[in-house]
Amino acid sequence: MNINEANKIFRKSIIKGFFEPQLLNLDFKKSGVKHPLINEDGLMQSDLLHIFFDVDTGSDYPDGDEWFIVELLFPHDIKLPDSLKGPDYFTTISVEDGKKFWHHRELIRYKYGKSKKLDNALEFLELKYKELHGLLEPLQKDLK
Repeated sequence: MNINEANKIFRKSIIKGFFEPQLLNLDFKKSGVKHPLINEDGLMQSDLLHIFFDVDTGSDYPDGDEWFIVELLFPHDIKLPDSLKGPDYFTTISVEDGKKFWHHRELIRYKYGKSKKLDNALEFLELKYKELHGLLEPLQKDLK
């Protein structure tokens, strides 16, 4: 087994064994939205913003067992205000029929050397979700 395969297996086990159950305990539920680039199911608290885990990006790195990328997807093809565009907030991702969704990618580091910081990583993820969700809430009226 090469490092890429080993890191993917390790990442999936951390996500399935810790992050998903903890998020479900925080009132997240399984998402019905399919991500255009990630095959795994996502989680959500509302249809506004969905969490997906990217286990592929960086899995070929020697320290790929210490982190993964989380993708926060706003699965609606609407115009966002300029204040919400950019790498700190949302960038576009193309989907079928020339439409686009908005997404934000965030590095989640859950291990520092020999020290696992799973609770800190979960807290960071929850706070980032709440921050971005709060920025999107005023747009809910445009989705109807």
